[in-house]
Amino acid sequence: MQITESELSSSIENNDSVNPESNNSSDKSDSNQNIPETSDFSNWFTLRVVSGKEKFVKENIFRELDFQPEIKSKINEIFVPFEKIVVIKNDKKKIKERMFFPGYIMINMLMDVESKYFVENSTSVISFVAPKGKMPAPLREKEVKRIFGEVRRKEGILDVVDVPFKKDDHVKVISGPFIDFNGVVEEVNKDKQKVRVIISIFGRPTPVELDFFQLEMIS
Repeated sequence: MQITESELSSSIENNDSVNPESNNSSDKSDSNQNIPETSDFSNWFTLRVVSGKEKFVKENIFRELDFQPEIKSKINEIFVPFEKIVVIKNDKKKIKERMFFPGYIMINMLMDVESKYFVENSTSVISFVAPKGKMPAPLREKEVKRIFGEVRRKEGILDVVDVPFKKDDHVKVISGPFIDFNGVVEEVNKDKQKVRVIISIFGRPTPVELDFFQLEMIS
């Protein structure tokens, strides 16, 4: 289900429309400049980061570059692809941000040993996506254009995500290897539409991660 952002503007409070990591000013900036304004689609690399820290990594790298003038000229742009979604819980609507590629961001840079070392040693960065022991290769230009186009296509369109479960709900598994097991919801991941449920396996409480559609409420 998709609705336009304007259709929800009257029913969603402004205080709920920002990502928990962002303040109001940065959220406005992101909405206006989510897609880099460039005609150069070369030298874009994929960077693996701690999931949930994508925006922090971008901000932190640019902050650290102020103290590394010899590296600053080699880092051109960092792109965190995201879309806005509407999360519905208990009949209340909130606008949230959902990453296109959780745990990954894109960075446009001149790749060499020094710039690679600087980026990979930044807080919450894991590594560049590359074969072990080799320098990262840039993404193909047509792939970069495809990603930019997909993010641009999503602008102004909000996917609606209904959250049917909450912590401590009693549920039954209706599909998958744990079908017919009963359990209790321990954690709900709205962005990934997954639920961690505690079920009893051989008499021992065991946490399992399941999709929303694999569960139903026990009335």
